[in-house]
Amino acid sequence: MRHPSPTGERAVPREVTALASVLLAPNPGPMTLDGTNTWILRAPGATGCVVVDPGPPERGHLGAIAAAGPVDVILLTHGHIDHSEGAGPLHDMTSAPVRALDITHRLGEEGLTEGDVISAAGVEIRVLATPGHTSDSLSFMLVGDQVAVLTGDTILGRGSTVVAHPDGRLGDYLTSLRRLRDLGDVTVLPGHGPELPAAGRAADAYLAHRQARLDQVQAALTAGDTTASEIVQRVYADVDPALWPAAELSVRAQIDYLRERWHHLAALPESHHA
Repeated sequence: MRHPSPTGERAVPREVTALASVLLAPNPGPMTLDGTNTWILRAPGATGCVVVDPGPPERGHLGAIAAAGPVDVILLTHGHIDHSEGAGPLHDMTSAPVRALDITHRLGEEGLTEGDVISAAGVEIRVLATPGHTSDSLSFMLVGDQVAVLTGDTILGRGSTVVAHPDGRLGDYLTSLRRLRDLGDVTVLPGHGPELPAAGRAADAYLAHRQARLDQVQAALTAGDTTASEIVQRVYADVDPALWPAAELSVRAQIDYLRERWHHLAALPESHHA
């Protein structure tokens, strides 16, 4: 996906399915991969569009989104700033309402919750509650002849996602992955990275990865590690150290999960949460 050029050329959405195109935000980094995927949804022939995750408040990116409009409604998969910070400025540019689970991110219309259906721009979108990465994480199911699911950070196009402790909870995340696994061959339109052909296979891989990490964290605790930082250095030794702060959040979430599930860990000293 092209970003705006130094000469001012505007990025053009890349069509992924008959109903979904993507604009890549210019915010690449260790946590955002190539950048945030801003999804533009519309049926063929529709004049308006639905925007999912406007990304950062970068003028060229927001201008490209607005140029793909008119924008009927802005949806947020969750409130992390790499997905949501541009929503306010885009609302100001287009007057489109912003809908999200978290009330602090809503502008001009009611919020979103499990089972809601949004009908706009000729498409029908069903809201799935998929907490775990964050407590307010949602996925959006495009229903009809062109089925796909927009997963935000719950499933990424490559790599794994962080369980953002303490707001994110591993038990919730595993439940959300199992729910997405049940979607089978539905196309995944993620918040970062390339689209994936099958939600079921992607969720299965994520579940296997999480179980492997849980086993490693439990082994590290058994070996005598007493802080999340020590566990990260042991368990995530093969991971870029730039990602270790995020890995530490996931480790804390994993420790909480283990404490809840296994009574023999219930008496772990508070140093394990340091």
